[in-house]
Amino acid sequence: MGIELAAIHGVYVLFVALIIGFLICRRDTTLICILGILALGWMADGSLITAVSGIFSSFVYAIKELLGTILIISIIVGMSRVLLASGINEALVSPFTRFMRSPSLAYWTLGIVMMVISLFFWPSPAVALIGAVLLPAAVRVGLPALAVAISMNLFGHGIALSGDFIIQGAPKLTAEAAGLPVASVISASIPLVLVMGVVTTFTAFWLIRRDMKSGKLNMSSGLTASSGYSELDVPRVPLSVRLKQFMALTIVFLFTIDVVILFRFHLQGGAATALVGGTAALILVLICILTHRFRALEQTTSYLVDGFLFGFRVFGPVIPIAAFFYLGDSAFTELYGSVLPSGSHGIVNDLGAALAHTVPLHPTVGAPTMTAVGAITGLDGSGFSGISLAGSVSAVFGAAMGSGTDTLTALGQIASIWVGGGTLIPWALIPAAAICGISPFELARRNLVPVLIGLTATTITAILLLLFR
Repeated sequence: MGIELAAIHGVYVLFVALIIGFLICRRDTTLICILGILALGWMADGSLITAVSGIFSSFVYAIKELLGTILIISIIVGMSRVLLASGINEALVSPFTRFMRSPSLAYWTLGIVMMVISLFFWPSPAVALIGAVLLPAAVRVGLPALAVAISMNLFGHGIALSGDFIIQGAPKLTAEAAGLPVASVISASIPLVLVMGVVTTFTAFWLIRRDMKSGKLNMSSGLTASSGYSELDVPRVPLSVRLKQFMALTIVFLFTIDVVILFRFHLQGGAATALVGGTAALILVLICILTHRFRALEQTTSYLVDGFLFGFRVFGPVIPIAAFFYLGDSAFTELYGSVLPSGSHGIVNDLGAALAHTVPLHPTVGAPTMTAVGAITGLDGSGFSGISLAGSVSAVFGAAMGSGTDTLTALGQIASIWVGGGTLIPWALIPAAAICGISPFELARRNLVPVLIGLTATTITAILLLLFR
């Protein structure tokens, strides 16, 4: 017996279609999401007052759900600023310059260091932390600045951000939209992140070597008149070399202990976020005291404010979008009560169940569709603003197929972040492009083929996982 659908389900589908359409046209979707929230609230209660109030209430709900993620990103960015100001970032990454003895070694060393640091610091701050030190070393051994940007970009904004295994901001968003535990999305994303990362970085490496040999890629390729990453540019306060080295080792030790604790006590989601965020806050305070001494009180606040400005600037566009898609699940009942048809399990789950009773959805259709949905949601250049949509659609598809929601959710997350999080959309490539002094449009063009090949391989992998689970 099929699930009873009401007019409100149709309105939800209509606004999802509008959101996708506007994303395809590369237009902002905030206005559409607000109108969608207004329409759903009006249909739930029949009161314009309730509908208007629901806009604000849904924003509050979304902020409560996202607050942990916003806070940890903000604190880590604040910490990265004080690392730059003190020069400790140089001590953190300079030991790796000894491995950069050829263009090939420089590509892989730079990428792996970028990936590891991005897992703890997020990619944009990581670009500033390592770029200024490792860029000159890579160029010195013959790796063009454009190739440096490709390496940093694919490993940081690609592999590290799409998995986000330590900070867990991305899987938290998609898991909540799909109605899944964060741990299940992280577990499902591991093989997909691995395939996407290996295929993309090796394809890019092969293309770089080919074009360097043919002369198409040289030391002046993609260079612009300006360089330097200004967003995290802060006044530098010198510390002794020995103290910088000691603090760099201390930071590595503290975060290593965090990782051990995460695995030892199986911490995931909010608990993992709290541990990493608290550690970052303590590091910020400690380095601020060492760097600014009697001005530490004021400077600690300044670094935190800078971090919060960054965090809310990144997640500001996400809030109305997440608010709309949260209404597809538990947020609707919490805000408007039990107004859905009898036996309803939420708008998204109802749609999935109805789809299952009408059109059997096969993995060979579901997986490519989720890749397309994820890629479309990334067209705004955020990577995060649309992954709630990816999670919501995954829940529908998973319900229709009877299983595989976790794999589909992870696939949508990966596609969205690889496209919009900073590998294909030019305005999302500015951090890596700026510090390397190259054109973000040229960087996007060079990334296109490797990323498309990687998405194809990852989608095929997802289909196989769905077929043989």
